[in-house]
Amino acid sequence: MLKQTEFSFSSTCDIFESLELFMGRLQGSSLDEMVENINRLREIIHNHSPFKAEPVDFVKWRKADNVVANDYNPNTVAPPEMELLRHSISEDGYTQPIVTWLAEDLNEVIDGFHRHRVGKECDEVAERIKGYLPVVEANSEREGRNDRIASTIRHNRARGKHQIDSMSDIVIELKNRNWTNSRICRELGMDEDEVLRLCQITGLSELFKDDDFSRSWDIEDSEISEHEALTDEVTEQEKVTHGFRTVNTSDANRVFHTYHKWECHKAGFYASSFNGKTKNECEQAYAEFLGDTERFSSALEHVISEWKYSCEHYLTNASMNRIAWLGQAAMCYATGIPSTFRGGFYLLSDEQQKEANSVALEALNKWLNANGMEPVSADAADPDRQPNIY
Repeated sequence: MLKQTEFSFSSTCDIFESLELFMGRLQGSSLDEMVENINRLREIIHNHSPFKAEPVDFVKWRKADNVVANDYNPNTVAPPEMELLRHSISEDGYTQPIVTWLAEDLNEVIDGFHRHRVGKECDEVAERIKGYLPVVEANSEREGRNDRIASTIRHNRARGKHQIDSMSDIVIELKNRNWTNSRICRELGMDEDEVLRLCQITGLSELFKDDDFSRSWDIEDSEISEHEALTDEVTEQEKVTHGFRTVNTSDANRVFHTYHKWECHKAGFYASSFNGKTKNECEQAYAEFLGDTERFSSALEHVISEWKYSCEHYLTNASMNRIAWLGQAAMCYATGIPSTFRGGFYLLSDEQQKEANSVALEALNKWLNANGMEPVSADAADPDRQPNIY
């Protein structure tokens, strides 16, 4: 690092002349020292810039070995396009920096994975840029892994490039990190149907785990404040406070089936709309159905006798509200109205809610008994009433 020199300026011209002198002196220093000083100069200018909130205002050069790939990028480039990118950078130079976040002494790529590869793997380019890469660093408040994943997806989707299978893995990871469907939609620029389709690709039971059905039969998303960033770690206290759930995989009686076997899925249980009816119309129909004990009981009989795979998958899961699932399943079986309109339960009186719960619990215990399992209490059928997290 060159020693600091005091300058006395009488005009703006003096500043630029001194800067020219300073840059001239850098020419005699080593490459690493020159790059370090240039980065430092740019940082000083950036810190006083009216655009300092924008990462692109400060492009720095980092040693290529200190710029590393992330482990979640769903974007892939076919060989011809990769060759075109290599040719473009060879002929035109780097016209876009690599977007990164700073992790200790390394810059992890958020966007520009293939530009980063060209700079490392193409000998001609690597020699020209002297083993460095141009990077910008994401705003410090967006450095959490969840935010970095979302940023990568947004960059890829803005260019219309993302790989479907990898995108489904991304969505599952975000759901496993307690991101709600609504937050995934908001952060990744998707709609709910697209999130559902990406979930369905894997056929894993975890995909619908935020449908762990609350006591009121209204599935509450486990999103904290919209303004509070979710961390990668969820403490036991946070699980209790915010109602985060985990999938019960340790129960020896638990039966798993992939989604394509679920009769409820085929019947439209997870659809987001119903025959052009409004949300209010569907919720009103929900309330009328649940309030008709005879009709509700009849539909439950059909569900527990005809929906073999759905019942095995859901009713052996002691960590979810099985009463709620049965209510929503019966509604879907009888009317085709999907579970997304389960809010109609709120339209029932307290007495009607208790009666509906009692009818569903009776059906649950009838199914458990028929399948060689012990009957359960209302508390066991709805673990949300208990303080423990399963």
